[in-house]
Order: sequence, then structure tokens, then C-alpha cells
Amino acid sequence: NKTAACVRAIALCHNVTPTYDAETKTRSYQASSPDEVALVKFTDRVGLTLVDRDLQSITLETCAGTQERYEVLRVFPFSSVTKRMGIIVRAPSGEIQFYMKGADTVMARIVREEGSSWIGDETGNMAREGLRTLVFGMKVLEEDEYADFDARYSKAALALHQREEHVQQVVETLERDLQPLCVTGVEDRLQDNVRTTLEQLQHAGIKVWMLTGDKVETATCIAISASLFKPHNVIKTIANAQGALDAREMLADFERTPDAVLVIDGSSLQLCLDNFQAAFFRAAQRSPGVVCCRCSPTQKAAIVAMLRRYTHAQTCAVGDGGNDVSMILEAEVGVGLEGKEGRQASLAADFSITQFSHLARLILWHGRNSYKRSASLAQFIMHRGLIITVIQAVFSALFFFAAVAIYQGWLLVGYSTFYTMVPVFSLVLDQDVRESVALQFPELYKELRKGRELSVRKFATWVFASVYQGGVIMLCTIFLFESNLV
Repeated sequence: NKTAACVRAIALCHNVTPTYDAETKTRSYQASSPDEVALVKFTDRVGLTLVDRDLQSITLETCAGTQERYEVLRVFPFSSVTKRMGIIVRAPSGEIQFYMKGADTVMARIVREEGSSWIGDETGNMAREGLRTLVFGMKVLEEDEYADFDARYSKAALALHQREEHVQQVVETLERDLQPLCVTGVEDRLQDNVRTTLEQLQHAGIKVWMLTGDKVETATCIAISASLFKPHNVIKTIANAQGALDAREMLADFERTPDAVLVIDGSSLQLCLDNFQAAFFRAAQRSPGVVCCRCSPTQKAAIVAMLRRYTHAQTCAVGDGGNDVSMILEAEVGVGLEGKEGRQASLAADFSITQFSHLARLILWHGRNSYKRSASLAQFIMHRGLIITVIQAVFSALFFFAAVAIYQGWLLVGYSTFYTMVPVFSLVLDQDVRESVALQFPELYKELRKGRELSVRKFATWVFASVYQGGVIMLCTIFLFESNLV
């Protein structure tokens, strides 16, 4: 029946591999996406278990204890460009079956017309509950139909130029008139203390943009639950723009609404980036929060690059999956989260953390100490160098600028190391406030964003102190040892 076909499609169309613990005899599932693992665990609970998988076959076990072995003929992996994944298998009965799953916007064009009508309604209902949705479809292939496809696919896979484009064109000939089977929704739960962390960052004066590949409704629900939007904010959505003029009118309506937050989908965002970048970023940067939905990895990187270009602000990108790598590399500071999405983001980032809640401590405490200590240490090193330079200059002037060093040998070496070691250690271990205070009052971070520790005025103060101290030291030396100098 149709319910069994739906469960079988979910159990077959994935890249999950079961693994077994030899000691405890327990089974676990490994995959690049936690969503796929969640769906396979669902089929296990309803009586269709994935027990084995290799490159050639997938073995399922029914609730009656019988095993079904499906021969894997072709696999079309999921990508951020196609937004779908497909697999061709030969069932135990000998029937060739083609299963596909993907985003609703993509699958609505692939399935039969009678299925496209309810797909949008069902995925919309699930998205409004904050679920990440997938649409499944299938069709049965005749032997000669598959043989023709396999020959064309093999030929395209051997192409020397534009191989991926040729392969995709061949696969698209198969993606027609699929029978719609079901829609799945997976809850993407937020980590602990995400809401508190975002509130701390916002109080610190840090603007937060959310870039995601989820649907507009799903992303909006997640943003609200994470307190990215406040209750008094008006949510303005720019979605399904029919052209540049339509997108510009929506953006103008957003600009006219005071205290509004912006939610924009990928297609409308691309229209803004292609036609009126400057106007879009001027309007968006005044918003308390921005959510960009249905973003591709290249769009995420482009947004970070253009934020740096139009706002001249320092950017920090935080991500946990392979789709966030390009965004992390584009930002001045990249932070990767180690989680169920894999370690691609953490390996590409400048900093790696295990929980999103650690981001507040990383920025508000460690970032504060790093900035203040680095600034003080750099200025002190210039300060001590200028002092000895002023002393040498005055000494040389007394002896008609002869090439004679006032400090020689171990005295000169010891000055840069042992004699000035205590101030260096005091600077690198200095704390202007306690950690609990920095986290309790994130507004203190706003003072750092003004850049006063590395300003021209601060540098001039250190230079003046260096010249003054060097001059005083040398004048005192002349006064005390005048008889030895003459």
C-alpha cells in the first residue's frame, strides 16, 4: 500500500551506513546529515530497519524478521545546487525503482501535477512549526528505459570538459513525472542557552544576521524562538519577488516601517544583490535583525563580503556544516561548531567550539582580554624600544654623534629580555574586569568597539612618555656621573 511505499522510500533514499559495536551488540547510524539519521531511525521504529549497506546493496529487515536486499544501481548525491538526492535500486522482485527526495520548491516541478498542489500546503504547515521538510517521490523504470539511461549516464561521466553539467543534464531526463509519496518534517532543536547568548551579543552592540538554507517559515520560527526578534518588532518578509522592480518595492516598504526586522528568501536576495546592492545593505544594516532564507553557500559568502564592503564592519561568521565553510573563510573571524553536521566548519575556522553558548565567553571575555593585552603589549614593546633609543641619541649627541654604544654586550641583551620581563608578564596576565562582570554586563564590550586602545591619541601618549622618560633617565645620568663622562 501507499504507506508502506512511503516508509520504504525513506528507508532507501539516503546515505546512512549502519555500524555495530562488537561488545554491546548495538547498532548505530553514521551519516553526514543528522536529518537522514533521524529519518532512518523513524523507519526503524515503524518496522523497517536498515541492517546493512555497502556500495552495491542495501538490506532492510521487516517487522516480521524477513530481510529484503536491494541492489544499488546508481546514487545521485545531495548538493546545495540541486537541493535533491536520488537513488536507483533493483528490488528483490526484480523491479527497477527510482527514489528521490528534495526541497519542496524543487520537487514540485518534478512530481506529477496532482501531487504538486498539496506539497506546498503540507510543507508550509510543517515549516510554520519550525520543522525542516523534505518531499519524497518515486517511479518505476522499465529495463530498456534504465539501460538507455545508464548508457547515456556512463558516457556523460567520461566527458573531459564540463562533466558535471553533462551528468546533470542526463539525470534531469529521468526526473520527470515522479509519483509523490510523502512529506517529512524533522525538528531542528536549538542548543542550550542559544537565546541567552544572542541576547548578550545584541546587548554588546553586535548585529546578528541569520543565514540559512531553510524555508522562510522555518527560519522565521527559529529566529523567533532564539529571540533574534523582539516581541515589539514588525517582521517584514521579502519573498517570491517577480523581478527587480518588485523586490525594490518590497524593500522600500521595509524601509518605511519603523523598528522592522527583515526576512528575505534566496531568489529575492539575489535580485537585490544583482541590481541594488548598496541600497539593500543600507536598509538592512539599520534593522535590529536580518534573516536570509534559502541561501546557497556562495550567497552566504557574498553577503559577508558585501557587509565588509558597505558597512566597513568587522565580521564574524559562525557555522556548523559544510555549507558554511565558504562564509567562514570570507569573514575576518571564523568560528566553527563541532556537532552532528560534521567537522568541516570547525576545521576551516579560526576558532572551534562545541556549543553555541560558548560564543559569548569567546567574544565578551577572551576577545576582550586578547584585544586589551595585545594592544598594551605592542605599545609597551615600542615604548621600551623608544626609551633606549632616546638615551642613545642623547648620549651620541654629547660625543659629537660618534658611533659609540652606551649599552654593550649583556647589558643590551638583558634590557630586551630579563630586565623588562616583569612588565611583559604583568601585561599579558592583566584583567581590567572580572569574567563574571564582563558576562553580566555585555554593554562593556561596546567600549572596545570604539578602538580607543589602538587609537592615534593612545599611540601619541606612549611616544610622549617614551621620549620624556628616556630624556629624564639620560639627564639624571649626566647629572650623577658628569665627572666620569667628561
